[in-house]
Amino acid sequence: MKIFKFGGASIKDSKSIKNLLSVLEKTDKTNVVLVVSAMGKMTNAFEKIVNVYFDDETKVTKNISFVKTFHNTIMIELFIDKSHPIFNTINSIWNDLELFLKDNKSTNYNFVYDQVVSLAEQVSTKIISAFLSDNGVENQWIDARNYIKTDDNYRDASVDWVLTKKHVEELKNKTELLVTQGFIGSSVSKNTTTLGREGSDYTAAIFAYCLDAENVTVFKDVDGVLNADPQIYENAILLSKISYREAIEMAFFGASVIHPKTLQPLQKKEIPLHVKSFVNPLKKGTVIGKGIDLKPKTPCYIVKDKQILISISTRDFSFMMENNISEIFDLLHCYKLRVNLIQNTAISFSVCLEDKFNNFDNFLSSIKEKYKCLFNKNITLLTIRQFDNKAIALIEKEKEILLQQTSRETVQFVVKTIKK
Repeated sequence: MKIFKFGGASIKDSKSIKNLLSVLEKTDKTNVVLVVSAMGKMTNAFEKIVNVYFDDETKVTKNISFVKTFHNTIMIELFIDKSHPIFNTINSIWNDLELFLKDNKSTNYNFVYDQVVSLAEQVSTKIISAFLSDNGVENQWIDARNYIKTDDNYRDASVDWVLTKKHVEELKNKTELLVTQGFIGSSVSKNTTTLGREGSDYTAAIFAYCLDAENVTVFKDVDGVLNADPQIYENAILLSKISYREAIEMAFFGASVIHPKTLQPLQKKEIPLHVKSFVNPLKKGTVIGKGIDLKPKTPCYIVKDKQILISISTRDFSFMMENNISEIFDLLHCYKLRVNLIQNTAISFSVCLEDKFNNFDNFLSSIKEKYKCLFNKNITLLTIRQFDNKAIALIEKEKEILLQQTSRETVQFVVKTIKK
């Protein structure tokens, strides 16, 4: 079997969905699991529903109306027959959403987030499955929540691989196209969970691992994996081959083309990952697999914005020892702050982190009880893999550097925010 994954940019409107059909006709439609994300920027739109639900309930109806109109416009353009069953199918999902928000008693933001935001994938896959059927592509819509089993760590759930493999293996004898959702799963308590933002790539890898797939192909709005974000670096070049090891390093440091969790299950079974353009699907794109680190060998620039740099020191100027650092990391873990860079001197310990769950202020209150803290918000972490002296010199010349750290293959700079 093969796994195809289409992200939000590749299904952002009716024209894009028609292009998805064209891609399937040009490539393959049998023995394929098609993993689909939310359409366009709909994840953001559903997140806004959750935010106003907690902050200003008077705006909930307006925000639900926005996502309804967005999807309804696409359906009107895709389905000539306005009595098509898909309209009732999607309307029932909106009814479920409104009923959930009316009856919900939970004050857990992350739980509510997963129940609401996951609906974006449910809607997109229902529409696409119906459209493919109307255009002669036999397919079966399947609910990813019946197959991908997780813990109940909402918004960042961990996969129960034993249970997941048991359920996914039931699909091994399917030959028709299977259409399913990225990003979502379900817990043992049968509540919907999500795998983290941009988690649809990870979903594709989970299905691939459990099905012993031939390969995974991720279709993007770029020709493959580039050595830099083309919105920031005009001369970004295509990487034709990347090793698993190098791709995992790049993903860890924040390369946006690949989800950080995607590569480990693929590497375990040596399943190649292809990254291709949904505009030109027959182009070779990038292959991630066994072999040399990079082809061509060139510096790769990875930019992560919305970072926080905090420097922590003892109040009495004593050394920062192992017990101090352990104490700091316990707090970082407690408040779910993702650490992307660490650096220490005799009397200070600096951390560049991201505050995914908006817990930094609480962390700061806790850490300041014992330590002195200085911090900068809204800064950028720039990582260069396979760097050379020219690449370093250019950054040092052009950027205001707050912190720099170099290892054998990687140099990192914490700099004032880079504008795209």
